[in-house]
Amino acid sequence: MWLSFQIALQFLTIIPVSYANATEQQLGRSLVFYPLVGLIIGFILSAVVSVLPVSYSLLSAALLLTVWVLLTGGLHIDGLADSADAWLGGIGSKQRTLAIMKDPAAGPIAVIVLGLTLLLKLALLEIVISSGQIYALIWSIILARTAIPLLFLTTDYVRPNGIGAVLKHYLPVNQVKWMLGITTLIAFFCLGFTPLLLGLIVFLLLRYAMEHRLDGFTGDTAGAMVELLEISFLFFLIVF
Repeated sequence: MWLSFQIALQFLTIIPVSYANATEQQLGRSLVFYPLVGLIIGFILSAVVSVLPVSYSLLSAALLLTVWVLLTGGLHIDGLADSADAWLGGIGSKQRTLAIMKDPAAGPIAVIVLGLTLLLKLALLEIVISSGQIYALIWSIILARTAIPLLFLTTDYVRPNGIGAVLKHYLPVNQVKWMLGITTLIAFFCLGFTPLLLGLIVFLLLRYAMEHRLDGFTGDTAGAMVELLEISFLFFLIVF
């Protein structure tokens, strides 16, 4: 289990961890630890907040966002950019959408979507810092990453090869279900019903879009989902 946790930590952050001898089963079990890695990311960012000047909340928000992007290696932002390009350029064609996602070049739509995403996060982080709602930051990161194993559990992975196919094939279904249940229960007692319900609606809408266009999901669309859920949960937790 320790090695599976290391795999999750390595995949979701830039924290250097070695798992050269990991089996495919251990790779699949790493999905169970995604919420825990989200908690670690949240704690690191909350520690950063503690040393930032509240009186300069906008500047502090910009610095916090920079650390956030660097800590996660821009993994999900890259997925959002690829998905944005593919969703517009591949309208009406599953194969064209998948082909565009593989193109490393970022088109104008990707740049616009990334700019808007970062701007929204900056605005939300400024509110978090100025109001002291650090719990919203931590929980948004945890819940967004909890959605990844939920997506693997409920949705087909459309590419035949790659790490996503391995994760899907060796997904520990029962362990993931227990993890989802425990995480949801803790979140319910800490946050209440409304933010979780609204977050679930966003997840279902994003899942529907993936199913409608691709008949499943890819690593890029999973990354895009994380980014959009982080923004959604931040907003819901601040407002509600």
